[in-house]
This record gives sequence, structure tokens and C-alpha cells, in this order.
Amino acid sequence: MLKKPKISLRGLRTFCVAARYESFRTASDELFITASAVSHQIKSLEEELGEQLFDRTGRETSLTETGRLLYKEASPLIEQLDAIVAQYKKGAISSSIRISVQPFFASEYFVPRLSDFTAEHPEIDIQVGTSDESSEKHPPDADLSIRLFRSPPSDMPSNLLFPLRMVPAGSPDFKKAMIVKKKTIVSDFPIIVHETRPKAWKKWAKASGIHLPKDAKVTRLDSMIAVIRAAERGIGAAMVPVPMADLWFKQGSIVRLFKQELVADVSYYLVCKEDRAGNASVRLLRDWILQNFADPT
Repeated sequence: MLKKPKISLRGLRTFCVAARYESFRTASDELFITASAVSHQIKSLEEELGEQLFDRTGRETSLTETGRLLYKEASPLIEQLDAIVAQYKKGAISSSIRISVQPFFASEYFVPRLSDFTAEHPEIDIQVGTSDESSEKHPPDADLSIRLFRSPPSDMPSNLLFPLRMVPAGSPDFKKAMIVKKKTIVSDFPIIVHETRPKAWKKWAKASGIHLPKDAKVTRLDSMIAVIRAAERGIGAAMVPVPMADLWFKQGSIVRLFKQELVADVSYYLVCKEDRAGNASVRLLRDWILQNFADPT
């Protein structure tokens, strides 16, 4: 009677992580090993199976049809095994989640609250990445993302958090020097423009009915943190997002110049990679995000 070949469990787990992202480099970051070690383990698994699992032609790494079928069947079993082991190995990291959050949302709103989740679930390793604020796309290497979309992606589970709202803000001294007569700003009113929202001031003026000076000096910046820093230093007035900028308002370094807000045509959505939606740890983080960040209205 022929003995069934024993498959390396470590190699199978490495394969599942690499298959999830279709990237040896990303898998190496999650597994804390080198990319060459990931490649070696997967090559050994392919030799054990007698099947090619990845197409390595060119710079891209993609799953073969056999690789896709193996990942679909093996991934839930690996996750189940990790969950069982975690019950008997207290304090160990049972899972890792990659979440991509747009930069200003991450630094001012998400990361300051994340310690509440990690304190409650120390067994879950959270890796937060930030990327381009203007891109309406779920990053392929992320399990979850919080990003701005006009409409959410139709091929992935998603939840609305809240629409992007913006309000004019400036330094306290800037506000003191501001003069408005009959809904027209008649004092010197330099404005700061975030390059990803170049028409925000024009849209706000139209929605609020307040007229901006026609010859206002314009400073253009490419990040929201730079925009707020410039407003804080009195360089001009800026359109800033709420509630992400609330901490700055509470500190008093910038203040609202007007009550009227601009509701943009994009909203923050929580998006989940489809094949990770059933993961227990991912569900925990999704539920926590919705509970703490979704607008109840």
C-alpha cells in the first residue's frame, strides 16, 4: 500500500498568505520572513504536489488555476486550525489583519482610537497602511480599507461610514481680522487649497451663499496635514474635514470661520476583501469600526 505524501503545514500556511495577496513580498512582511524564504517554501510545496501554484512570468506573481482551487479549499482550514491553536496558546498572535486607511483619517481619527480594539483583542495583529487620499480603490494587499468613494465597489462587501463634510477654518487671529458684510467677505482672505479637492471652496461658496473675494491669494498643498498646519500658522483659510479635524478645534489652534458646512459628493466606506469577509478576526474589526465610526443617522 502506497503511503500518502505528507504536505508541509508551514508551506501550506505560507502559500495561503501569499495567495491572499498574490505577492511574495507582502506575505514576507506578514510572516516576518524574507521574500526568498516565502518563494522557497512555496517551491517546495509545488514539488511535493507536482503542480505549479503560481505563475511567475514577468514582474507580476499570480495564481494558476490549481493555485486558486487550493487556496479556496485550504485557506478556511488553515484559519480554523489557527483559531483552535489560539485557544490553547494564550497571548499568541492568532491572526494578522492589514487595513489601509487614508492618511488624514488614519492619523487624526482612526489610529488614536485603535488602542481600544487592540486592548480588547491582543491576539489580533493589526497592520495599518496609509495611501493616496485621492484614489477610489481598495488596495489589493489590504484585507480592509477605509477610503473615499462616490459609490462603493460592487464586487466587495462594503459599509457606509459617513459622507465627507468640510468646513472653513483658520487661526483665531485670522478669524478676528475677517470682515463679512451682507454675506460677502470684504477683508483680506487668502485661501489654502488641498489639491485633491481643488473646487471645494467654490462649491462651499455656492452652497452657503457667502461670496469670496475675487482676487484672493491661493496657496496649494498636497496633503491635508500640511493644509491644516498652514491654516494654524495664519497663512490663510482652509477647508478642513469634520469630524477628523475636531481635535484641532478642541485644542484651539484652528477655529471654524463659518457654521455652514460643505457635504461633498464622496463618502467614507469600510471595504472588505471578499475572501476575508468570513474570517473571525476580520469580522471583529469590522464590527468595531462600524460601532465606533459609522454615522448612526
